[in-house]
Amino acid sequence: MTIDFEKTNGLVPVIIQDVQTLEVLMLGYMNQEAWTKTQAEGKVTFYSRTKNRLWTKGEESGNFLYVKETHIDCDNDTILIKATPVGPTCHTGSRSCFKTNFNQNFIFELEKIIGDRYDNPTEESYVNKLRKKGLNKIAQKVGEEGVETVIAALNETDVDFVNESSDLVFHLLVLLREKGKTLADIGINLEGRHK
Repeated sequence: MTIDFEKTNGLVPVIIQDVQTLEVLMLGYMNQEAWTKTQAEGKVTFYSRTKNRLWTKGEESGNFLYVKETHIDCDNDTILIKATPVGPTCHTGSRSCFKTNFNQNFIFELEKIIGDRYDNPTEESYVNKLRKKGLNKIAQKVGEEGVETVIAALNETDVDFVNESSDLVFHLLVLLREKGKTLADIGINLEGRHK
């Protein structure tokens, strides 16, 4: 598919979405030159309407948007870029320019945090301490948290149930990482079962 820049006087809107959480991070505009540079460098570059020049997101802050997927809409005049953000996307320091109340997809962000704890272990990190104990201990923790979640569901308050469920999900994410699997693997599997 080819983008129809002429249809929109040389600029097309570009929606930036976090590739992992699917949260919409920002909206910008590209001309043909910005689109070409974005594809060549793998970092999102916009055409700044206020500066009248190309502007690579993060060129001053270091908060780049690394392109993972690009999609063009059915009318060939809007681009969706799924990207991995480095730091906050908004110049205000917020993760999204839309100031949503909370990240409804925080579980994916938590998966990234756990991955970072694996890749950059520190002594005080609970994930690192658990990892050092090995696969058997991690799997055992998932089992323990599963039992505690069932007990909370049957005999405790809603707050206790949510807390135990959170512990279960957290430890399951650690187990997934230990086994080299991701939430995406689970999502694909569940989607396949649904068909």
